[in-house]
Amino acid sequence: MEKIKVYELRNKTDAELLKQLEDLKQEYASMRVQKVTVTSTSKLSQIGVIRKAIAKVLTVYNQRKREEARKQYTKISEMPLNMRPKLTRAKRRALTPKQLHLKTIKQRKKCENFPKRKYALLV
Repeated sequence: MEKIKVYELRNKTDAELLKQLEDLKQEYASMRVQKVTVTSTSKLSQIGVIRKAIAKVLTVYNQRKREEARKQYTKISEMPLNMRPKLTRAKRRALTPKQLHLKTIKQRKKCENFPKRKYALLV
């Protein structure tokens, strides 16, 4: 079993990925049985390679599914939490630009009735 390249996995269809995943899982199960029953360690070093290959296949498959799901949502507020941009906690809780520029009724009245004074500078 040789290492699987991720760029090769990205060219495969979902059905091919699932088929390969099933094959890898069967191979992994047989390796684990061999590990318990046989004391020789000739092919047992491949267990790590197979586990990583399974992880790569699952990663590519899940990324593809997440991208398909992301296309359905136009607004971030409607998007499920696990698909939103991570950012930092402070940035997630910060006011939006629209909220920043809103004024209360009292603030608006004060600005209308008492505008900023304009001073003429004598030079």
